[in-house]
Amino acid sequence: METTLEFLPVGGRGRRNRKWPDEMKARIVAETLMPGVTVNAVARRHDVPANHVSAWRTLARKGRLVLPAPEDPVEFASLMISPVDDGPRCAVGTADRPEIVAGAVAIRLETGASAERIASVVRALAAGS
Repeated sequence: METTLEFLPVGGRGRRNRKWPDEMKARIVAETLMPGVTVNAVARRHDVPANHVSAWRTLARKGRLVLPAPEDPVEFASLMISPVDDGPRCAVGTADRPEIVAGAVAIRLETGASAERIASVVRALAAGS
């Protein structure tokens, strides 16, 4: 059952100020996080200024706006972040552990990680940038 959200007009006759409920802000922000979707397209679809949507995304990033749970299954991976040194790139006994290096971050996966597992980590890394 899907509910319809509304905005509430606030202010005098001449001004068109609106107060957006947090639940509606969160749903709009969640739409902007889908692959291939732009903030401007989502803003137009909901008749919201794009700068408002961008500000709401900032609130969500800071944890001040709670987004709805994703509809797709979520996969968690353990992640250890350590500084990248100038030493040897492959130590003895770790040659079979996949390693993904993105800038100054190196992600070392478990021994024998499947191609699907590596691809999911790369997609998650790309989505976060």
